[in-house]
Amino acid sequence: MLETTEFDAQPTLVGATVTLSPLRDEDWDALFAVASDRLIWEVHPAHDRWQEPVFRRFFANAMGSGGGLIIRDNASGAVIGSSRYDRTRVEPGEVEIGWTFLARAYWGGTTNREVKALMIGHALRWFDAVVFYVGAENVRSRRAMEKIGGTLLPDRTIDFDMAGVPTSHVVYAIRQPLA
Repeated sequence: MLETTEFDAQPTLVGATVTLSPLRDEDWDALFAVASDRLIWEVHPAHDRWQEPVFRRFFANAMGSGGGLIIRDNASGAVIGSSRYDRTRVEPGEVEIGWTFLARAYWGGTTNREVKALMIGHALRWFDAVVFYVGAENVRSRRAMEKIGGTLLPDRTIDFDMAGVPTSHVVYAIRQPLA
């Protein structure tokens, strides 16, 4: 049974190795320090997001979305990335998780899986499905979606302007388990 209270788009979610909490203005310096690594964005459709003016827009959008989350390493307390919930581009009964990025030191291990598990577990208390828009050519993110159990929805694609270029995105979903 789904929750009947209003969805909390900025919860504090604590996992074994990371904590997600509401994004705040004071997180700018630490988050930009992570995002300024241009290799993070190398195969991402928004390949210019490492640049300060571009990242300032990204950060402002995250703050304005009401769903921005900062990701911290539990052991060190260091900011290691961010993610976001959004309900503006989805169908009824869905919420989007997106805009996720992590410091490269956290790639390839369990961090992305833990972040997504925390966010998905939280969201599926209110929604039938969580959806993810992934750049069609972003092989790294598509593999990551498949690793966490995302199902490609071949009938749903969308184009977004990324770094000044219309870029095709595919849609993955994780649904409530059948009762």
